[in-house]
Amino acid sequence: MKMSQPLSLRLLARASAPSGEARLCASARSISWRDAIEGTILDGRRAALAGKSVLIGVSSQFFAALAMLELDGVAARMVIAPPDFTPERLGSVISQAGVDAIICDDETRDFGADAQRFPVSPSRFDASPRTAPIATEWVLPTSGTTGAPKLVAHRLDGLLGAVMRAAGEAAPVWSTFYDIRRYGGMQIFLRAATSGATLLLTEGDETLAEHMSRMASAGITHLSGTPSHWRRLLMNPEAARIGPAYLRLSGEIADRAILDSLASFYPRAKIVHAYASTEAGVGFEVADGREGFPISYLDGLPGVDMRVIDGSLRLRSRRTADRYIGRDDLQLADAEGFVDTDDLVERVGDRFLFKGRRAGTINVGGLKVHPEEVEQVINAHEAVRMSLVKARRNPITGDLIIAQVLLKESDVSPERKRDVKDEILASCRARLERHKAPVSIDFVASLAMSAGGKLLRGQA
Repeated sequence: MKMSQPLSLRLLARASAPSGEARLCASARSISWRDAIEGTILDGRRAALAGKSVLIGVSSQFFAALAMLELDGVAARMVIAPPDFTPERLGSVISQAGVDAIICDDETRDFGADAQRFPVSPSRFDASPRTAPIATEWVLPTSGTTGAPKLVAHRLDGLLGAVMRAAGEAAPVWSTFYDIRRYGGMQIFLRAATSGATLLLTEGDETLAEHMSRMASAGITHLSGTPSHWRRLLMNPEAARIGPAYLRLSGEIADRAILDSLASFYPRAKIVHAYASTEAGVGFEVADGREGFPISYLDGLPGVDMRVIDGSLRLRSRRTADRYIGRDDLQLADAEGFVDTDDLVERVGDRFLFKGRRAGTINVGGLKVHPEEVEQVINAHEAVRMSLVKARRNPITGDLIIAQVLLKESDVSPERKRDVKDEILASCRARLERHKAPVSIDFVASLAMSAGGKLLRGQA
């Protein structure tokens, strides 16, 4: 029996980009998908990477995209390094994944371990013959900030499991606030590469206003990011310059406040919030404008099985990762193939609502508080853009709940701030159990976000 050929991103992209119109664009570089597919950034050294474990360690998203296009089907394993990893974390990744070679755009960079380096160069046409593609393992490190990163192995067909484009649909113009070297951003990169869509990428030195200006000039139609990304966008005057038809949220809880704000600001856009994680893959999408997800989803969705056990959401699908690399002590899924996401949900009426991460709970006198639950109440106030709830250590109760609040308007009188604070506290006391209400509220000019676009949490 004839064996089927492994999927190849390059071949899929070639089939989806018959013309040279769709492009991959960064702030200072641009290339058509067709030229990217037929080109090389490895200056004739691609064959030396055949069957190897390769770390993509470039600082540029643009070159990371070209490297993934060129090496899928060539390397046995591609390890995609996030741009903010320290040498210590990179060294751990290199060791766990058995990396043989590093693709880099800075030969002086400290990767924390030794491996042969392959510097990239500007893409040029490559007429050299290509061998039949092999099955490449795609490895994404988890984004935790402490300890050795866990390396999550995916197959290309699993990564593409949620990527689809309706027949006859016009090719979109995509952009994302995510970095494509993280799971959320990679999903957008793969959507664009396999659908003939133009994709606008950012680089580290580009401001939000500059990114927004480029999106406006390109006629952006599809845009994705975390709820924190979207809240930051709505604070920027440039937000009115774009009119996307499709807005996608993922990575954090999409509460009623941000869904309503986006629907008001972009009334003609379809708004979708998706649930996904590096381990579980893309689980599902919600497009009804409401927070959480319908209980009916547990009865079955195409290609996805869902369970809620002890309040924790569990998923099983062909989009789930295969395994952890270099950690035989860790089990990615249970015996039935379900991944415990560690995201806690609660049934309210005909929906399940997200409460927060199991590991993110705050202990107040022996009682658990999910900071996201308190933030959703605070964010519902009409004057609030976003908020961050933290724990403050207390020798008697263990933890106290405090909140940092970013208002929609920057020029607010002290009297109005006092009124808003009183109104927020009253709302929290009315809607939450007593121990969940903040003991203090501070108004701040900004809230810190991680490189992955999520609020930076931790004790005050």
